Amino acid sequence: MTTPLPVFRLLLAIGAGLMLTALPSPSRAQNIAVMVNGDPITDFDIEQRSKLDQLTTQKTPSRQEVINELIDDKVKLKEGKKYGVDPGISDVNQSYEGMAQRMRITPDQLTKSLESKGVRPETLKGRMKAEMVWTSLVRGRFKEKLLVGERDVAQAVQAQTGDKLQIEGTEYKMQPIVLIVPRGSSAAFLETRKKEAETYRARVGSCEEANSLFRSTPNATIRDSVTKTTAELPEPLRKVLDDTPIGHLTAPEVTKAGIEMVVLCSRKPTMIDTPKKREVREKMYQEKYEKTQKAYLDELRKAAMIEYRNR
Repeated sequence: MTTPLPVFRLLLAIGAGLMLTALPSPSRAQNIAVMVNGDPITDFDIEQRSKLDQLTTQKTPSRQEVINELIDDKVKLKEGKKYGVDPGISDVNQSYEGMAQRMRITPDQLTKSLESKGVRPETLKGRMKAEMVWTSLVRGRFKEKLLVGERDVAQAVQAQTGDKLQIEGTEYKMQPIVLIVPRGSSAAFLETRKKEAETYRARVGSCEEANSLFRSTPNATIRDSVTKTTAELPEPLRKVLDDTPIGHLTAPEVTKAGIEMVVLCSRKPTMIDTPKKREVREKMYQEKYEKTQKAYLDELRKAAMIEYRNR
């Protein structure tokens, strides 16, 4: 529901130019500026976060603003460990790879782009980890408090515009299918798998046939059914599903996992929330989330042991 990192601004800021330049040596900036619950924040940490913030917001934050962010990260991470919320290196790297994928570049290219602007990838990954922990904590601990009631949403929509709350849409029930292509496979092997996918498309005429076939096919998997409405799918995918006969497979697509297709099990009319209703619900949730997380963070900071050095 909430975006913990201003990803799109960051993508725009670092999308251009992948020239690698030398980074300053961390050793000259290891003076400890602040201790948070016995954990140090160094001048180098502050310098790095400041550069990342400038890259993200196109504004130059004050030193104290940057220190406050780093203190927040420390208390978030400590609270996460208290409740067993501690993403591993693979989880953080996966999030990092996801950012690169959204930029349509490789993780290595993202790293070089950051480094060309004087930012170590570990600086971005550190911020990502803190926000991953925090989002999980807030949503997990305050799940009931963050619920947005349908009546409240309906009243807000009516008060603002008087618009309808629902409109006609379509519900799609489908099952994703993957023909596995191991990393490092040759182009010839990939082409062979594509031809296999087309053969399967010609054979499958129902979800039952798809399940029977792919549950017994080596190096292939069919996942559990997923139900989505018009409002939850991007327009290109909706068009593909609208053009696919019931029980048949969509055209094969090459992805990170291999060759992916979807078998369309059903497609039927339904009532969906209007864009205005979804907008109002999202805004109400966001307001609750921001209020809740701020109060939670304030409480943690008051209880934290924060010691400034060399002020």
